[in-house]
Amino acid sequence: MPLPIFSSRLQSSSSSSSSSSRSYFPRPYKPRVDPSLTLIPGLSNDVARLIFSFVPYPHISRLKSTCKSWYAFLSSKTLISLRHRRDGIENRLSHLLCIFPQDPSISPPFLFDPVTLSWRSLPLMPCNPHVYGLCNFVAVSLGPNLYVLGGSAFDTRSYPLDRPLPTSSVFRYSFVKSAWERLAPMLSPRGSFACAAMPGSSSDRIIVAGGGSRHTLFGAAGSRMSSVEIYDVEKDEWREMDELPRFRAGCVGFIVANEKDKEKEEESRDFWVIGGYGGSRTVSGILPVDEYYKDAAVMELRRNGGEKWRLVGDMWGEQERPKLGKIVAVDCGKPTFFMLDKDWILRYEVSLNRWVKESSLPKKARYDKPVGFVAMNGELHVMILLDGYNLMDTRHTRQHSNAGSLMIHVYDPRKKTWRSIVSKPPFNHQLDFRTTVMCTIRL
Repeated sequence: MPLPIFSSRLQSSSSSSSSSSRSYFPRPYKPRVDPSLTLIPGLSNDVARLIFSFVPYPHISRLKSTCKSWYAFLSSKTLISLRHRRDGIENRLSHLLCIFPQDPSISPPFLFDPVTLSWRSLPLMPCNPHVYGLCNFVAVSLGPNLYVLGGSAFDTRSYPLDRPLPTSSVFRYSFVKSAWERLAPMLSPRGSFACAAMPGSSSDRIIVAGGGSRHTLFGAAGSRMSSVEIYDVEKDEWREMDELPRFRAGCVGFIVANEKDKEKEEESRDFWVIGGYGGSRTVSGILPVDEYYKDAAVMELRRNGGEKWRLVGDMWGEQERPKLGKIVAVDCGKPTFFMLDKDWILRYEVSLNRWVKESSLPKKARYDKPVGFVAMNGELHVMILLDGYNLMDTRHTRQHSNAGSLMIHVYDPRKKTWRSIVSKPPFNHQLDFRTTVMCTIRL
């Protein structure tokens, strides 16, 4: 039986209050910062702290073993606070990619810096001994915090045992506290859903839409849903919103400033839910096949309420492939959607409501290998595995379980240029981009 993984008890209805829903998990001991300890001889501690704030975040853990004073400062809240305070002036925070190779309670997530090509592992998430096989969860970041929401898993307390169930659990990893904490669960359990983070001047929020109970072990099964919820970070509360116009799972979500109200960006934003699948049909009356959506649903978000959905027609012609590729959003003066379709990067033209060709990959990827696609620091990153074995080949022994090298093709949509980098991942297993969860964070 697979190792147990984390999840809160599956919730199907109300969320709890802020004071009762949060629970903290033990974290390593951190020595207090003694102001009398000298960080760098010959320099004042204020200057030394400023110097440390420029160190790329993945390298910080390597510097902690230098001396006690460095370990104390680099393990303190002061460093993260200083980096974020400096970001408002110079915008020099590290743009990092957080990768969840597998279930985060049995395989630690990793931070990757594409500038320095450095890696750093994060602590394992708390586990639930009754739940295993978590997948299709969503990870987003807000400030120095990483949120992991929902997913689909197996529960030994349910019957039948081979039927996956969605979870409503929400966890947050604080880089300031270096600890995981359990937050208020979503009102409805879900996996494979659209999710977007909304930083705000008064309170940060997270919005989720759609989803279902599908597990990666079952290619075309599971439920679909249309419910929408929004989470208030400060209050630790979930609130229901108007449902999607129809059931939708396997979709992606983005927050876009309303073009009609640019001067009041905080007052009006659009929440885009693109792609996914709803209904299903059977081939020869036996094999279930999903019916994928080629359109999008957009909700205008206003502080005074009054949210309302509108449908955007099919973005994809009837003669094209039935399923949209991986989609990301990049700020190119204004938010722009890009999609990876085999060897092509496509750009969404709002006026035409069509995907048009933007550029082609400098090196073609093998179609039998999954490819990662993520937007970071205003650029598109296409991630391809090299020197690894075929994921579909089960004849390899444990001695050959090498993660291989990671080729990353980086496209700048402003300059229309490509560059490539290669890194050696620290994983002891093959990275499968079909199930790998990724998000970006600035630290």
